Amino acid sequence: MNLIIKDKNAYVKEDMMSDKLSFPNDFVNRIICGDSLKVMKQIPSASIDIVVTSPPYNLKNSTGNGMKDPRGGKWKNAALCKGYLDHEDCMPHDEYVKWQRDCLTEMFRIIPENGAVFYNHKWRVQDGLLQDRHDIVYDFPVRQIIIWKRNGGINFNAGYFLPTYEVIYLIVKKNFKLAPKANAFGDVWEFGQELNNPHPAPFPVNLISRIISSTNAKIVLDPFMGSGTTAIAAKINNRQYVGIEISKAYVQLAEKRISEILL
Repeated sequence: MNLIIKDKNAYVKEDMMSDKLSFPNDFVNRIICGDSLKVMKQIPSASIDIVVTSPPYNLKNSTGNGMKDPRGGKWKNAALCKGYLDHEDCMPHDEYVKWQRDCLTEMFRIIPENGAVFYNHKWRVQDGLLQDRHDIVYDFPVRQIIIWKRNGGINFNAGYFLPTYEVIYLIVKKNFKLAPKANAFGDVWEFGQELNNPHPAPFPVNLISRIISSTNAKIVLDPFMGSGTTAIAAKINNRQYVGIEISKAYVQLAEKRISEILL
């Protein structure tokens, strides 16, 4: 395999097309730099306890003007105006839906009968109507929707109210149960956005820590690892993680954050 070893916790891979990885040695407590769908296909069925992830939202194909305004528009510092590193975030909608459904299919395959997928996404208004992501999650066994109440931004559109939440789809296999007393958290969670993080769309560590600590999972996968928040939350809760991230720069950012927070 053609690998660059950045540190003991991560692989930055040059070519995921030809390399074959061995589970668990090449996966557990690693961040693999590669295409999430291709890497997940190399993970054995029922080998990951839970998946916690937030994929790219495909925001650059928005019918609003915020993501298309190079001066920044309603998006602070135009952070996502050029898309993510190594992912433009501007796919045709049907293509995006197929990609995400293919990813969810793999996530669901690799969890056991007591496993779950916590799939965070954002509803939005497109062409004047709500786009609620049902076309992505339909016919997957969604047991519950958790509302993540966060700070609102700025909304210049007089046609609808300022969005102040995202949703986490709890997609489960039949034997999934929460850890003792975790059900007391309810289904509306309030956490502010992550600050002082160079990644344009980071998870708050406390949000992911609540998810992980609410389960009995030993191994947690995030196939869109970004800046490493899921790995950090896993380590805080004494769990193991598997990370996948297509951008080498984000893998390096994640490694740095993991090493700093765990000192």
